Amino acid sequence: MQTITTAQAMRYSRQIMLSGFDLDKQELLINSSVLLIGVGGLGCAASQYLVAGGIGKITIVDDDIVESTNLQRQVLHFESSIGDKKVDSAAQTLRNINHFVEVLPIDHRLGPDELCQAIQQHDIVLDCSDNLATRNELNKHCYAQKTPLVSGAAIRMEGQVFCVIPQRKSACYACMSHFFGEQSLSCTEAGVISPLVGIVGAMQALEAIKILTQYGTTPVNTLQFFDAMTCTWTNITVEPLANCACCSKS
Repeated sequence: MQTITTAQAMRYSRQIMLSGFDLDKQELLINSSVLLIGVGGLGCAASQYLVAGGIGKITIVDDDIVESTNLQRQVLHFESSIGDKKVDSAAQTLRNINHFVEVLPIDHRLGPDELCQAIQQHDIVLDCSDNLATRNELNKHCYAQKTPLVSGAAIRMEGQVFCVIPQRKSACYACMSHFFGEQSLSCTEAGVISPLVGIVGAMQALEAIKILTQYGTTPVNTLQFFDAMTCTWTNITVEPLANCACCSKS
């Protein structure tokens, strides 16, 4: 386990001075690892706060390249990044934010075996993908391996955050997503307001830091829904399904 250095203590001093956070919590964060799927709008926002906040390692996964239409909301990429792999562009920016953090880019979609292995090697998973199939796949593997999952989504003027804590036998993403049917709208079809992905991604980073350091209360069995038109958060209770294919047998 890595011991916090004087330089790190100074860098993260504004967190360390929080009531109940202290050096021990920051040291937990320094020794933590995050698997982040998708470095689009949500992933750019979430990863920069995780890295700035002092996690030890982050693995970012995305098989896409930077396009001009991404720049409206994907803040780790720049005009000079157009045509580059998103993970390479994001990794370079993240390393410039905090040299203490190990940033590992993966530029292809992970198959089932690769995904299982990657989840095993990390303490928490952030789902910053843009499709229901990937979210359900991540949820299935995270629950099976008892790895916490923080899932986010943003489209149009609506955002959501959902935390899955298998150790607490919480409701899983499938307990909620079965209500969605087969819809698969993305920002390409429906659009999204730029700051919304920042709000949701920052919330994902916040919940991940809380889970990793056991700080504060994690809203399990709760869908946190954000309406950007009225600037209001609504918490919706999600009960574990008795016959859920993912979590009812775990």
